[in-house]
Amino acid sequence: MSMTETLIKEKTEQAVRILREMGLDCWITFTRESEICGDPSLVFLAPGHVTWHSAFIISSSGRKRAIVGLYDKKAIEEVGAYESVEGYVTGLKEPLQKFLTELQPQTIAINFSKTSEICDGLTHGLYLTLVDILQEIGLENRLVSAERLVSALRERKSPVEVQAIKKAIALTQEIFDLVAGFIAPGRSEKQIAAFMLEEVRRRGLQTAWGQSTCPAVFTGPDTAQAHYSPTDRQAEPGHILNMDFGLRVDGYCSDLQRTFYLLREDETQAPPEVRQGFETIVRAIEEARRTMKPGVKGVEIDAVARRIIKEAGYEEFPHALGHQVGRFAHDGTALLGPAWEKYADKPFRLLEPGMVFTLEPRLTVPGRGVVTIEEMVLVTETGAEFLSRPQTKLILIG
Repeated sequence: MSMTETLIKEKTEQAVRILREMGLDCWITFTRESEICGDPSLVFLAPGHVTWHSAFIISSSGRKRAIVGLYDKKAIEEVGAYESVEGYVTGLKEPLQKFLTELQPQTIAINFSKTSEICDGLTHGLYLTLVDILQEIGLENRLVSAERLVSALRERKSPVEVQAIKKAIALTQEIFDLVAGFIAPGRSEKQIAAFMLEEVRRRGLQTAWGQSTCPAVFTGPDTAQAHYSPTDRQAEPGHILNMDFGLRVDGYCSDLQRTFYLLREDETQAPPEVRQGFETIVRAIEEARRTMKPGVKGVEIDAVARRIIKEAGYEEFPHALGHQVGRFAHDGTALLGPAWEKYADKPFRLLEPGMVFTLEPRLTVPGRGVVTIEEMVLVTETGAEFLSRPQTKLILIG
């Protein structure tokens, strides 16, 4: 059985359990021309893109039905995750109405959300189409948001998902280890990034996000700090150099950051202010990880790291402590972040077993650059464990 088939079977069965847990009768993912404007949940329901109007219906009773255009039927049928896959020719309305009339769900969860992008895959046009279809059978008033369900489905990683993430992390760490031997005074951010991308190409891999900023490389003071392409700026002795890099392997991502220091000729270790900054980041990450466990709010974890950074005399970092990782480098609803407007209610979601988060505080050492580490952790039944190999020592380039 392929990983895709295993994943779809795992996630559709998981969806049945989540429906029961949340007291929902039915979940419909309704999409079309998914390569252009697909629903983020489709990857858990079908082995590829769909063309015509398509409905994937999962009920709390365990019934699973896909209604798709005729030419999309066989690929979905071969996965073996559905009791039946119906391929229509003229239109979806009649078979969808027939199945829902048979089910008679009191609640129908559909994919819209005001605050979570991963749960907002239903376009407004498709919503209006679905309402029209349901009005004819008297079910239009039973629609509710599937946000809680979709969030749980994406966030509670199954075994095959965790294995893919671990594989992506291991390969990412290998390339970080290699680039440490390439970094040298006089080499530019672009040259360092090109070295890493050549390793990606040679291994037949994909970066976790666009190669214009993956890897992102920043050397010395007064850089863009994040989300910016490598430049012609050269690494120099006395610089802090940091990198943000990740891979996508078997459809799942890694997202790690590492910090280096380029020694001056008269140095055998980094100067005290650089060591202090690095040690502060390591402590913030470890204390945050120790605080993580199911039932804790993300805002509480963020506050732990933010307090350590501020008490050490640094300005607080201008972003969340950590985001979830999965199919994308930024994935999932719950967030380890402060109560800021841009994060809406994400920081107030409770941690659950199976969630994979980054921990990525940062601080600036004046005249030297930015110290930042990004690790990845898995929430367990009792706490959180590192998936990445933690950077606990500054990588010295001399």
